[in-house]
Amino acid sequence: MTATPAGALRTASGRTRLSPLLRLLVLTQLAFNVGFYAVLPFLAEHLGQGIGMAGWLVGFVLGLRTFSQQGLFVVGGALADRYGIRPVVLAGCLLRIAGFVWLGYADATWSVVTAVLLIGFAAALFSPAVESEVARQAVLWEEESGEDRTRVLALFTVAGQAGAFVGPLLGALLLGVDFRTACLAGAGIFVLVLAGHAWLLPQRVPGRARVRAEGGARLLLRNRPFLALCCAYGAYLLAYNQFYLALPAEVERAAGSQSPLAWLFALSSLLVVTAQLPVTRWSGRRLTPRRSMTVGLALVAAGFAAVAAARPADWTGTAGLLPAAAFVVLLTLGQMLVAPVARAWVPDLAEDGRLGLYTGALSSVSGLIVLLGSSLTGSLLDSGLPAAVPWLVLAAVPVAAAVLLPRPRRATGAGTAA
Repeated sequence: MTATPAGALRTASGRTRLSPLLRLLVLTQLAFNVGFYAVLPFLAEHLGQGIGMAGWLVGFVLGLRTFSQQGLFVVGGALADRYGIRPVVLAGCLLRIAGFVWLGYADATWSVVTAVLLIGFAAALFSPAVESEVARQAVLWEEESGEDRTRVLALFTVAGQAGAFVGPLLGALLLGVDFRTACLAGAGIFVLVLAGHAWLLPQRVPGRARVRAEGGARLLLRNRPFLALCCAYGAYLLAYNQFYLALPAEVERAAGSQSPLAWLFALSSLLVVTAQLPVTRWSGRRLTPRRSMTVGLALVAAGFAAVAAARPADWTGTAGLLPAAAFVVLLTLGQMLVAPVARAWVPDLAEDGRLGLYTGALSSVSGLIVLLGSSLTGSLLDSGLPAAVPWLVLAAVPVAAAVLLPRPRRATGAGTAA
């Protein structure tokens, strides 16, 4: 076996596979999501039923969690550019452990908010560090192997969804004890992640230059194509966030409990694990980045429309869960087309040495959109409007996102510019 620079290893048969660093980063995403999704899908019910928060406040807390995570990615990304991924990832793991333990014991609004902020900021440190390095290594993969970089990002997504598949099932089992037990188990998983990465992460990635912190934000704010991508991705993420706000409310209405919720999350994760790579290969051959994201956003809108169409009938039981299942399937298919392409697009829009900053900014802008939109969504769901109206309004969000998409500088895969 002979080694190619950093992103890939070439075997004697000429086949290219991931480097040890890329394999570690992909497995990192798997471990992160197992711990995270053992808790998050059940947070809305805990806040509403266990603590007694109003619907708008539940929506605000969920949005605050997303904003403290996604909104501060730009900080974690800039720190990763400046100091490298190892110290940033380890610090994030420590904060995530503290946040989960705190949340398990929190029983007042201020305490819940503090724990949620810790949980979110932890990911704002480790996630952009990992994601930007995966994107950097994916560009090397493309240069060395001649294969589309989106395939590496798709594999990263599959690993994350495999964790999101296992996490809710683990959380559902632990909720048989109580919510605190689920939180402590999530903290325990991150203790293992911390120990593993303290041992395995290299002190410095070869060939990866660190940069000065000054000046990057000014260039970023003048980069109109990148800001357009951020806004479009943020609108998509607001729609995707309804997995945690609108979907639990719909499942509760149809089934009388949130027991089926873990299975719907598992369905979403299973779809990504089994279909993400084939979908990415298909879209890479037939669609440009802009068209791939447009088709994906249309599928997301169709998911909301499916629930809106069924709500006037007010079905319950198994029949009542069918629109929710259709929503999950369509939203997940849309995610497969949108998320890897958006991440693969960022290196083409970022200045040299600033990939961490740009990767973080993609999530920061989208996190701000989710923070503002989640409170409005919580109020919308509690507004007393006809049952179909909130879902129709939500269907308009991904449609608006498709309009915001920039024209790409590079055609990912075999397509031509849209």
